Amino acid sequence: METEGALRRLKTVEGHLRGVIRMVEEDAYCIDVIRQIQAVEAALNKVSAKILEEHLNSCVITAVQGNDKKERERVLKEITEVFEMSTKV
Repeated sequence: METEGALRRLKTVEGHLRGVIRMVEEDAYCIDVIRQIQAVEAALNKVSAKILEEHLNSCVITAVQGNDKKERERVLKEITEVFEMSTKV
């Protein structure tokens, strides 16, 4: 994983979330708060997608090309679980 890029993005999201918290504390207009929450969610989804992409291009490819059947099954099961969780949220 490209840790520096992910950390930079997450720290940006953290700052944005603090702004949303301030908005709620200051009793900002509800729709404005919701829009900012949606922006935070979109930013988190972007970070998550980037991390997943890097995982697929490294760990998963290595496991799928390897000779260890159990490792291939484990990695593919993890990916399936990640997608299943994303539809439950």
